[in-house]
Amino acid sequence: MTTSTPAPDISTTSAGATTGADPGASAPAGPIATDSPAPTTVTPATPATPRPVDMDTLMSFVFRAVDEVGSTLNTALVVMGDRLGYYRAMASGEPTTPARLAEDTDTSEHYAREWLSAQAAGGYVDYDPESGHYTLPPEQAVALADESSPAFVIGMFQIALGTVIDSPRIFEAARQDDGFGWHQHNSNVHVGCERFFRPSYNAHLTTEWIPALEGVAEKLQRGASIADIGCGHGASSIVMGHAYPQSRVRGSDYHPASISVARQRAEAAGLADRVTFEVAPAQSFSGEGFDLVTMFDCLHDMGDPVGAAKYLRQHIAPDGTWMIVEPHAGDHVEDNLNPVGRAYYGFSTLLCTPASLSQDVGLALGTQAGPARIRDVVTTAGFTRFRQVAETPFNNVYEVRP
Repeated sequence: MTTSTPAPDISTTSAGATTGADPGASAPAGPIATDSPAPTTVTPATPATPRPVDMDTLMSFVFRAVDEVGSTLNTALVVMGDRLGYYRAMASGEPTTPARLAEDTDTSEHYAREWLSAQAAGGYVDYDPESGHYTLPPEQAVALADESSPAFVIGMFQIALGTVIDSPRIFEAARQDDGFGWHQHNSNVHVGCERFFRPSYNAHLTTEWIPALEGVAEKLQRGASIADIGCGHGASSIVMGHAYPQSRVRGSDYHPASISVARQRAEAAGLADRVTFEVAPAQSFSGEGFDLVTMFDCLHDMGDPVGAAKYLRQHIAPDGTWMIVEPHAGDHVEDNLNPVGRAYYGFSTLLCTPASLSQDVGLALGTQAGPARIRDVVTTAGFTRFRQVAETPFNNVYEVRP
C-alpha cells in the first residue's frame, strides 16, 4: 500500500452508540428524489452466437428473484414490527390474532392483519390455519424482541432500511465518482448501525476481546487511559467505562450530533466523570500517551486510514495497544461469498465506500478489507506488531503494537 499524506479532516464514525429511541441525531440528509433521472444508455456487445438458456435454471432464478423482492420488503416490515411493538407484544409466545395484536399495540387491525400474514409467509411467525392464531417462536423472540441478546438483529434491518432509503443519492455519486458522507445519511443508518453492533460489544468486548490482548485487561483494572476513536453514540466507550472504573475513557468522533448523544448516554449511565467525549476527526483527537486505543467498525470507513494510523502512532504510549474491530472478512473475494459477506458487500457499496470517498485521499478499503489489508495499513504507518486475537460471525478483532 502506498503511504498516504495525512489529510487534516478525516471523518470517522462507528456503531458505538447506546441503545434507545431514535434520538434524531443525524444531520439532515435532504430530500430523497422520487423521480429517477434518465438512465445512461449502454449498448451491450452482441455475441456472435446466442448462448443457450436452460429454462429450468431460468425459472429457478426468476422465483429466487421473487423471493429477493419479498426479502427486500421484509426489511421495512421488520423495522415496522420493532417500531410498532409487534414483536415485543408477541414475545411471550402467547398465540395472537390481528385484532388482539392491534389492541395490544394500539395500532390498526388492518395493518396488523397484513403484517402478520407477511411474517408468516416469510417464516418469521408461525400460523395455525385451524385457529387463525399467529405465534412468535422462542428463537425469533430472542432475535427480534430481546435487545439484550447477542443474537438481536433488528439493528441490521434498521441500518439496511436507512441505507436503501438513501440509495438514490449513492447512484448519483457513482456516476460522478463522488462520495457520500456518514453524516449525510438519515438517522436509521446511525441508530441502526449502533443497534446492530452493540449486542456484540456488550457480549464480547470486556469478556473476550480485551482479555485476549496482551496485558491490557490488567492495566485497565489498575487504571489506564483509553481513546475510543470513531465512537459514534458511545456504546463501546460506555461498556469499557462500566467494566473498568479505575480507567478513563475519551471517545471522539467527527460527527457533532453523535457526540451530543454520547454525552447524554454517559450522563444517564452515571459515567460522565470518567467517560468523556469530544468532536474530533481521527487525525486531531486530543491527548497522548494512551494505554489503549480502540476503533470499532470504522477504520475501513476512513478516507485516509494510513494517515489516521500515523497520527495514532504519535499519541499512543510506547507500550500501548491499539485494538481494531472490523467486520468479519477474509482476504479474498472467494473467502467472503457467504450470507455475511453478501450483506457486508452490500453495505460496502452503498454506505462504507461512499463514506471513504467523501473524504480526502478516499482510499476506500471497503467493508470486506480482510486481515492482510488491515495489516498493510498499520505497518505502513509504523506499527511493528499485528495479530488477530478474536472473531465472531460479524467481527474480526486485531491487536496492534508499536
